[in-house]
Amino acid sequence: MRHDRLPDGFGVRIDPRVRAYSGGRILIGGSPARLLRLAPEAAEMIGDGYLEVTGPKSAVVARRLLDSGVANPRPQLLPSLDDVTVIVPLHNNTDGLARLLAALRGHNVIVVDDGSDQPVQIPRNRGTRCRVTVLRHDRRQGPAAARNAGLRAATTDFVAFLDSDVVPRSGWLEVMLGHFSDPEVALVAPRIVTLDPESNALARYEHTRSSLDLGRRESAVQSRGLVSYVPSAALLVRRRALLAEGGFDESMQVAEDVDLCWRLEQARWRLRYEPAAHVAHDNRISFRAWFGRKLFYGTGAAPLGERHPGMVTPLSMPLWTAVATILFATLTKWGLLGGLVTMVTALARLHRVFTGLDNPTRIAAIYLARGYFAGIWRLASAMCRHYWPITMVAMMLSRRVRRIAVTMAVADGFADWFTHRDAGGLDPFRYVAYKRMDDIAYGTGLWLGAFRARSLESLKPSTPRS
Repeated sequence: MRHDRLPDGFGVRIDPRVRAYSGGRILIGGSPARLLRLAPEAAEMIGDGYLEVTGPKSAVVARRLLDSGVANPRPQLLPSLDDVTVIVPLHNNTDGLARLLAALRGHNVIVVDDGSDQPVQIPRNRGTRCRVTVLRHDRRQGPAAARNAGLRAATTDFVAFLDSDVVPRSGWLEVMLGHFSDPEVALVAPRIVTLDPESNALARYEHTRSSLDLGRRESAVQSRGLVSYVPSAALLVRRRALLAEGGFDESMQVAEDVDLCWRLEQARWRLRYEPAAHVAHDNRISFRAWFGRKLFYGTGAAPLGERHPGMVTPLSMPLWTAVATILFATLTKWGLLGGLVTMVTALARLHRVFTGLDNPTRIAAIYLARGYFAGIWRLASAMCRHYWPITMVAMMLSRRVRRIAVTMAVADGFADWFTHRDAGGLDPFRYVAYKRMDDIAYGTGLWLGAFRARSLESLKPSTPRS
């Protein structure tokens, strides 16, 4: 564990979704949600929600706020752009490489040709001011091996990984570099947006719901948080941190980015998702290629489950939520009574947690309701996505299950469309159809990966007690 403190001038801002109680001494929020109790002196430092590090005490408070997930960094210092090497793993995509190099200006670039059919040549009149070095693998070894080859060849403090099918937007690097003024940050990722947002209906769906786009909300990257990993299509990393952890796992052809994030987290490094930085991705917008890619992503859960037992789960619901839901679903007198008793018991436990706040019963009831309905929604999503084969079998055996499953599939799809309706401009009916095909593809890959691995680890639901 490193003990480098945050530098003077580094700021943190309380996340707008965090709720403050008792004069700011108690904060509730973050992902996963938690309650943070502050000493009066620490609460006074935060003031209107912003804290600037001016000495050892404020550095300790700022670190605690960041690690609790209730605050976001506002760094003041930037490492130099000259301290960054851009690494591009490439296999048979010279057009994409040319487009990417044209968007880069003044960078040191290492292109790792991973066994392309025709060796990559960078023409002298390539129309870019980049300084490009080409490394070649005579046979294809996979993107993880290509990235590691570039990582070892680089000499700068920081390395940016960009796939050949992305195009960075203006200012992408500067926005992310500031995070490394925190000496414990090892990795920062931008928001990956769609390069072609509207050429057909599938492009509009991907613009709204791409697997690579993690949304507008800045966040710490934590295995059990809102942003549990970031895709390797575009990453900025501290080179020595990656070298210390052995780089990407070259035996993995999919989900190697998730594995890397979780290994860095386990090594106590901090990781950030920075949506103010944009990198555009050339998404697959023909149905066959799109469906195949979604299926391919699903196969990554099984090797992840082998490397990180207990961390890969299609569904995580608190035990009380699962028990109450099962009891309510019986639609019997005793089932309904048992569900109510379970909810009241959970409310009493939450009430004890919030003791000391103004009106703890009301606050406990609010968070209980939020947690319960969030759990129900995760269950509906898992039925349609991860467990759709089981759902289909159950529908054939039971008319009641059939009605419930169809209702939940339609409700989940329309709710998802409503949440993202301003982004893509796709009508709700086609959106829901693509959403269900998206889920079927990923779920198929999930079960296929489990079958290949001869393991059910990636299919097990999780029921934490709190």
